[in-house]
Amino acid sequence: MMARSKYRRILLKLSGEALHGEASHMLDPVELNRIVTDIIAVADLGVQIGIVIGGGNIFRGEVLARTGINRITGDQMGMLGTVINALALRDSFAAHKKAAKIMSAIPISGFMPMFERYKAIDHLEKGYIVIFAGGTGNPLVSTDSAASLRGIEIGADLLLKATHVDGVYSADPKKDPKAVLYSHISYEKALEQELGIMDLAAFTQCRDHDLPIFIFSIKRKNALLDVLQGKSKGTLVSKRN
Repeated sequence: MMARSKYRRILLKLSGEALHGEASHMLDPVELNRIVTDIIAVADLGVQIGIVIGGGNIFRGEVLARTGINRITGDQMGMLGTVINALALRDSFAAHKKAAKIMSAIPISGFMPMFERYKAIDHLEKGYIVIFAGGTGNPLVSTDSAASLRGIEIGADLLLKATHVDGVYSADPKKDPKAVLYSHISYEKALEQELGIMDLAAFTQCRDHDLPIFIFSIKRKNALLDVLQGKSKGTLVSKRN
């Protein structure tokens, strides 16, 4: 029998790059299936799950800006990238017989409803996985900010940021062999050391609303399940050091 999670409701920040994998196309079906299977295993423990999905595997506003596209337009294209990823996630959940709902920060009639806080919470309490697309609906704002905002709005107990590294190190482990992996660090110490865990606006919002952040690697099998059962490495950022 699997151990239950101590968290009742979580917000998972999943980058678009996580769905890219090693494949040359935008969505790697192997990675998509692995991540969805892991999320479902956590949902089966009774954890309510909201997901903010990025769109970096399709469009990144700052990259498009370097090609001559207006930055505002580039960010709008990035928001549409998150919508594409949200649709892929929802259908992958459906293929595994798990119901998921999408809510968008931007109006896309015929594809998905707009975000509504009370409706999102109602979906979560009914056992649906809720996917938040469209970022915050505003340009010049990252999906990190969407994750902190939605996490606070739905009353999440924890914001989990899925990355390609094991957690937060004292220095770049690729450059410094003496770099130390923090298991726990305070918001203030992370800011003092300029560790760059999330974009600054999102990070300070989590601090101001006391939403703990857990940074972990999504690249391993059962990564999310292991984190919530205390079996995996990672870094918890919270008030106390």
